[in-house]
Amino acid sequence: MKRRTRIFLVMVILLLAAVSGYLALAFYYRGVFSLNTWINGVYCTGKSVEEVNSELLSFTEAPIITITDSTGQSYLLDLSQADYKGDYTESLEESLKEQNSFLWAGYFTAQRNTLAPAVSFDEEKLEKLWQELPFVRQELEREPGLSIERRDEGYTLIDGLSGRLDTQKAYQALLSVIKEGETQLSLGDADCYYALKKDEQDEQTLKLWKKIEQFQDCQITYDMGDEKILLDASITAGFLKTEYGLPVLDESGELVMEKEQVEAFIKELAGEYDTYGGERSFLSTRGDVVTIEGGTYGTQLDQKAEVEYLMESIPAGESCVHIPAYKRQGLHRGKDDIGDTYIEIDMTQQKMYYYEEGKLLLETEVVTGNLSRKWGTPEGVNYVYNKQRNRVLRGEGYASPVKYWMPVKGGIGIHDASWRTEFGGEIYKKNGSHGCINTPSQKMAELYEMVETGTPVVMFY
Repeated sequence: MKRRTRIFLVMVILLLAAVSGYLALAFYYRGVFSLNTWINGVYCTGKSVEEVNSELLSFTEAPIITITDSTGQSYLLDLSQADYKGDYTESLEESLKEQNSFLWAGYFTAQRNTLAPAVSFDEEKLEKLWQELPFVRQELEREPGLSIERRDEGYTLIDGLSGRLDTQKAYQALLSVIKEGETQLSLGDADCYYALKKDEQDEQTLKLWKKIEQFQDCQITYDMGDEKILLDASITAGFLKTEYGLPVLDESGELVMEKEQVEAFIKELAGEYDTYGGERSFLSTRGDVVTIEGGTYGTQLDQKAEVEYLMESIPAGESCVHIPAYKRQGLHRGKDDIGDTYIEIDMTQQKMYYYEEGKLLLETEVVTGNLSRKWGTPEGVNYVYNKQRNRVLRGEGYASPVKYWMPVKGGIGIHDASWRTEFGGEIYKKNGSHGCINTPSQKMAELYEMVETGTPVVMFY
């Protein structure tokens, strides 16, 4: 009997101890977070609101808001620059109130919660950051209505009607995102855009723009040989007559072209690509680059014809690859119109070379004009403008029969000289020709068969 009583007393004592311990923990958890409580990844069991708040704030940084405009362009707004501060106290206290400390034993599985902080910031600084964002600044500077503007790429229509940003509505959307703890703001999804209606002035601007747009759609590509020049809107826009910065219309309502501007363009084009009579740099066979000026060979644009062509073709909306008209034209078009097939006459070394497609096919010594009698052969880039057999070359006091004759400039040409037995050296200084290029008979026969009329002849000292 006594044994049973002792067992009963022990059980009662253990039960009372357990109840006391449970109640003690229940009272303990009334002011701190209960067993297995996790908030935002922080283990909170036994911690007070102040302790958890401090720990959460230790790794909470001011968020960076990503704002996306209607074009898909994203911009970043760093809230740390607006003195952003977070405080979890209110939400932690609310969470603690919802906790039943007497049911702590039921929290053996993890209780994971996510809380957002109460936020505060300097609204003046935030608004300043907002107004400095590019899309906000652009909207504030944007003029309403339609306008036409000349830019490097030509005239363009500035649309001040559609896609207008309601900056106040957008700013309120930003405040909502911040207060809700979000970091993404799409201005399109937030319905922050609107459009203005066209007025009478806008209608007139639109009519003018359609004419300009059609004018600028003309794309003529000048084929200058190795180079192509596209006359796009960046160039043709400069051909339009303007008043107060805008193209003007004639009495029939059509755009007016400034002929002087077209002439200036063609003149500049000719200045860059005309080679006739100008200076050239030429890599000689002897290895140095020589500068040659003058001669009969070269390219010369027909400027008048080209001006007339553009004055007619651009308003007609023509788009094509155009080979310009020339007053003079060599075998090749472009800045390097000599090409790789030519005759080279080095009058200092008294040598003549013939290149065909870049390959040296003939080399010979020659005798050029007599320097002592001031009959020196003139420098220049010329061309073979004729070929004749068995001709008598006549001049003051002489008549010289030749078998092969290739004139290159006036009465100066390349021919055989059967009366000479020696060529090259310094013969030309005192016993040179009347200006022609005297060539050994055999070499002249070979050259005559290879060379075609029109072949460039590069002559220099």
